[in-house]
Amino acid sequence: MSGGTWTIAQAKAKFSEVVDRARVTGPQTITKNGRTAVVVVSAEEWERKSRRSGNLAEFFAESPLCGSGLEATRAKDGPREAGL
Repeated sequence: MSGGTWTIAQAKAKFSEVVDRARVTGPQTITKNGRTAVVVVSAEEWERKSRRSGNLAEFFAESPLCGSGLEATRAKDGPREAGL
C-alpha cells in the first residue's frame, strides 16, 4: 500500500482508509491483476480537475488560429448510403 497503491482486495477491506488517504495525501491507485484499474481522488480534486473554464465560443476566440486567415470549407456532399 506504499505510494497510495492498493490491490482490489486491500481496497475492499480498507475502503474507509483508501477514502481518507485520497482526501489527505492524494490519489490512491487500485490495481487488478497487477494493472492499474481505477484511481480514487477526493471530491475537491475531482472538481478542480474536471472544471472547465469558459465555453466553446471563448475557446475558439482564444485559439492561436483566430485571425490567421485559415479558411476551412465544408464538403457539400449529400448523405451517405447506409447499408443496413
